Amino acid sequence: MMDEGIGRVSQLIPQMPEQEARLCRLMLMVGASMEEGLEFKLMPHKLNHSEFITLMILYSRPDGSSTPGELCEFTSQGATNMTRIANALVKRGLITRGTSEEDRRRVVIRITTAGRHFVQKMLPPMFPRLDAMFAGFSATDKRHFSRLLRKLARNLDQLGEASHP
Repeated sequence: MMDEGIGRVSQLIPQMPEQEARLCRLMLMVGASMEEGLEFKLMPHKLNHSEFITLMILYSRPDGSSTPGELCEFTSQGATNMTRIANALVKRGLITRGTSEEDRRRVVIRITTAGRHFVQKMLPPMFPRLDAMFAGFSATDKRHFSRLLRKLARNLDQLGEASHP
């Protein structure tokens, strides 16, 4: 149905880049499906996608900490939403919010031991779905796919920079 619709639009507007439009639509569909699956897996843990990403960033950091500004940048969230996310995770005891030892004016958000244990318990049941999503992909396919997605991400970053001088 998607192919037919894009084909009809390209007949009506011949200058439309048909292949690029099809690729964008496919990525949006795949992304929505992946996000829906992730949200379903997060539901029993009472986490949403933004809270999950924030927790994973902190978990992956060598010292388990970051600043609100860095987290906003890494998660593509605004300051107000990051405050809400941090409040929710603090309330659950998964992170703490405090001041930097080097600069008392700087806020530092840190994953707690309970937060680390939570991630270690929550992640493994997600792995089978992740493996299943890439069933039939060879290691070479995955490397090529990663390279192409990173190339697209760089192009999008450049577009964003060009539109925000």
